Amino acid sequence: MCMNRLSNERRAQVIGALIEGNSIRSTCRMTGVCKDAVLKLIEDMGAACAEFHDSAVRGVAVQRVQCDEVWSYCYAKAKNVPEEKKNSGAGDVWTWTAIDADSKLILSYLCGGRDASWACRFMEDLASRVTTRIQITTDGHRAYAEAVEGAFGMDVDYAMLIKLYGASSDNPETRYSPAQCIGIRTGILSGNPDREHISTSYVERQNLNLRMGVRRFTRLTNAFSKKFENHCHMVAIYHAYYNFCRVHQTLRVTPAMEAGLTGHIWSVMELVSLLEGHSLAA
Repeated sequence: MCMNRLSNERRAQVIGALIEGNSIRSTCRMTGVCKDAVLKLIEDMGAACAEFHDSAVRGVAVQRVQCDEVWSYCYAKAKNVPEEKKNSGAGDVWTWTAIDADSKLILSYLCGGRDASWACRFMEDLASRVTTRIQITTDGHRAYAEAVEGAFGMDVDYAMLIKLYGASSDNPETRYSPAQCIGIRTGILSGNPDREHISTSYVERQNLNLRMGVRRFTRLTNAFSKKFENHCHMVAIYHAYYNFCRVHQTLRVTPAMEAGLTGHIWSVMELVSLLEGHSLAA
């Protein structure tokens, strides 16, 4: 099926398949919607979800925030990007994520590079969404230190948690397995963070959720993003779904409900209805 305008029911089927880890082609086979229509829906839906997140996830009262960045790539890995594709979004793409450790709400996310300028943009966005003094925990990525200070000044309790790994094995059977974590080291960079809550466990688990829920992040497949813009759109769709539609097993409600941003569990159909008020709706 390839038509100018899909029904909301068919849109919900497509989005539901995509956020459950299916590739575009498998989604086409499952729903009977043509590839062009699926790509157009991703573009429109991604823009609508990003706009909704930007307006809805603001003025949030939180206490503890965990931040991390997860790697993926677009078109090709950085070392394989041809000259004509450079500066077009091709290569390594890092998705920065900030999660409320209590409500599990994704407060902020950003797709881009991993240097200091991207870290500053990410932290400034996070600072604009919270209303309380927060405790932040990140990994040992150096770009965070300056970015946190620039966005929050001294009005933050900030600690780094650095994991120490053993030597990697050359055994072919464990080639794709992570090195064993043999210890951790913590460092306080600002304020007086509670040492019992210096952790990145929740945001690292969210990285796994992202890899499982968005096919573009799955390693060792050919489902990686071919266009940087579509990569960003799919990340926006997933995080809107995660915050408002997906019931957290421990909380038994969605993160947005726990954070007080909504009073009910959204259906995928309700999420798709965001298109109706968006200027890019098909």
